Amino acid sequence: MKYKILMTRYCLLFVAALWVNHLSAQNVVAQLENYATRFSPERAYLHYDKSSYSPGETIWFKAYVLNEISPANDSKNFYIDWIDEKGKILQHTVAPLVDGLTNGQFDIPAEYTGRSLSVKAYTSWMLNFDSSFLYRKTINILNKDSLKAMQKPVVKPVLDFFPESGDLLSGFPNKIAFKAIDQWGRPVKIKGVVTGSDGKVVDSLRVQHDGMGFVLLNPLAGSSFTAKWKDEQNKEYATPLPDVKRSGAHLQIKVAPGKREFRVNLSPDIATNSDSVYLVGTMFQHPVFTIAKATKGDIVGIVPTANLPYGVLTITVLDKSWKPLAERITYIDNNAPYIFKPEMEVVRWGLSYRARDEVKITVPENVASSLSVSVTDLSIDADTSDNILSTLMLTSELKGKVNNAAYYFTNPSEEKQQKLDLVMLTNGWRRINWQQIVSGVIPKVIFPRDTSYMSLSGTVTGIMPGSIGDGSAAMMILTQKDQQNRMLLVPVQRNGTFNDPSVILFDTAQVYYQFQDKNLKGATALFLPNKLRTPPVGKFNNSSLFPDTTGLWRHLLLSAELSDNIRKSKYKELEVVTVQAKAKPLIDQMDEKYSSGLFSGGDAIRFDLINDKFAMVGDIFTYLQGKVAGLQITGQGAGASLSWRGGSPQIYVDEVPADISMVSSINITDVAFIKAFRPPFMGGFNGGNGAIAIYTRRGNDVKREPGAGIPSARVEGYTNIREFYSPKYLTTEPAPGADRDVRTTLYWNPNVTIDPRTKQAVISFYNNDVTDAFRVVIQGMTADGKIAHLEERME
Repeated sequence: MKYKILMTRYCLLFVAALWVNHLSAQNVVAQLENYATRFSPERAYLHYDKSSYSPGETIWFKAYVLNEISPANDSKNFYIDWIDEKGKILQHTVAPLVDGLTNGQFDIPAEYTGRSLSVKAYTSWMLNFDSSFLYRKTINILNKDSLKAMQKPVVKPVLDFFPESGDLLSGFPNKIAFKAIDQWGRPVKIKGVVTGSDGKVVDSLRVQHDGMGFVLLNPLAGSSFTAKWKDEQNKEYATPLPDVKRSGAHLQIKVAPGKREFRVNLSPDIATNSDSVYLVGTMFQHPVFTIAKATKGDIVGIVPTANLPYGVLTITVLDKSWKPLAERITYIDNNAPYIFKPEMEVVRWGLSYRARDEVKITVPENVASSLSVSVTDLSIDADTSDNILSTLMLTSELKGKVNNAAYYFTNPSEEKQQKLDLVMLTNGWRRINWQQIVSGVIPKVIFPRDTSYMSLSGTVTGIMPGSIGDGSAAMMILTQKDQQNRMLLVPVQRNGTFNDPSVILFDTAQVYYQFQDKNLKGATALFLPNKLRTPPVGKFNNSSLFPDTTGLWRHLLLSAELSDNIRKSKYKELEVVTVQAKAKPLIDQMDEKYSSGLFSGGDAIRFDLINDKFAMVGDIFTYLQGKVAGLQITGQGAGASLSWRGGSPQIYVDEVPADISMVSSINITDVAFIKAFRPPFMGGFNGGNGAIAIYTRRGNDVKREPGAGIPSARVEGYTNIREFYSPKYLTTEPAPGADRDVRTTLYWNPNVTIDPRTKQAVISFYNNDVTDAFRVVIQGMTADGKIAHLEERME
């Protein structure tokens, strides 16, 4: 939050310094700031354990989410769609965001045959904005047919032109940027010229960086231009340039250290009809400067940028009616204050396969930080084209693909800033709807922020308004796989909502419920009504990957061997065994299983609680009420009393004498079998008044489906978060006949804990049977939004 405050202070100071006393300008800027505050954008980045996978493998990830330049603390839920090549959503996962951080995994189906997998990640708040700014990533999937299809790809180049401030304007010098790419978004080399309508050459196409460059034109009204160019195979193409416009504005920006120089040219009609124009600079939609200039003569000036934060600065030229005339984006490279640099030291080298390695990580900041660390085989493929810095500081604010965005954040220089300005020229966009801002219209929020976690919550439906009184509640039983059933009393508010914030839901739960208020008879509970459901299957803009075989071959071989090992361990051949027996009644089987000695057989009333759908609510005494002739039970719990033929029957738990207090503490879901012996019972003391024998469940008992016949709902909470498995070898020698360890991810930890005293953390991992060198990638974020990226080799 500290940097957001500094940015706001800068905005106020700069606006005050350049302010023109104009009431409408004050109103518009105030409305713009109100809009930016209410619609502050979020952006995300995912760190994966590696860059490509095989079917059946697990993709491990850590998500980092920023709101402007601070962690997105307001949003609590993070959604990811895992999409196949045809646009079908394979899984819609949900993870809890804590201070803008979360992690999880996705298991690629073993039968998946596609060559890539697309990831779309977002918060609910991000869906209110242009979908181009959602996080998207295409991941290589390795299979046996992948490399065959990669042998001879046909490259199809495309050339696009981008006038500097939006339009090609007649009567003034214009800079028109261009970008030449192929169908995979990779830059291509071209050569050619730009000709006028008379066929004469007016400029040459000179690629300056990654298929990008610019031409300079001074067009006349009514003129037209065409680019004639050749690709690397000398194939000829012709591409028309944008049409020349007579009316409008042209904005030129010159990038210089610590400042941006601007020049505005207006067509004669606009210069005549307007006595002044406005230049408004915005970052993350907040106004950082407003300048009013007279239209007479050249409009030139300097914008100091030293005190601005990092990110895309949008400069918009508007007429006196606040209609946008021209727009240009430029990148402010004040990155250093917002980056922290961890250091890595190898403190133990494992000099053989299966040996243990140890790495010490040190951070320079005392501020709390969260790191994710991956260690992979150095010889497999790696995607170094983007990272947490390039995504959160640059590409998450731009439309379109930026090739090798990480390049601009590796050893930054003034030369790279000039190249980055070509990226700005070829990725122009307009986020702000000025017409809405000027009219004071605030867009409707379609997707509110998820400001609370996915707890046991919902609304009551199917009731008349006002029928819920004070003190209403619902008795709920929460059942989940491999977890003990929980019974909860959840208050229901007068508006029909209910919530138990102490119960955070993971995985799938079956919730059985009964409303205590008789006015709610027949009502239905709707759980988690605001959770984003799986989006419908539709056309998805799947960004294809170039079929590059470099580094993939070894990865494919190791992954294939690992898959074979997994299949062998999963399927084991069993002997055929034929069993013939006459089945006994289930209740007799229960009697034989649990009772013994004097408790076995006998004239007893028997109850199978494992398969009784009603044996889940209340206590044991409540369950027995009215089920045994002559047995009188009054009260509940420890205050219950039992009478049978004028006296109290003896109570046994697992054939050991017990009292009412002890029995009342036993959860009925832990009881398997009950025998009520009519008086007299000869199996123990005080048998003249009968006996109640209670048997608790044993380890091999199969629990019944609880709550059958009671209203219930299947509730899907957060996707389960598993822990990455990393073996710990006691010896470097594999067991005889054992499969080779060919893991390509040796270590993955999305939540490395830094000791606040030493500012250090030590991680250890064990080598496999094939890796000779490692790639270590460390990424992270501090509590105040600083971000880190470090990649090292262990050779």
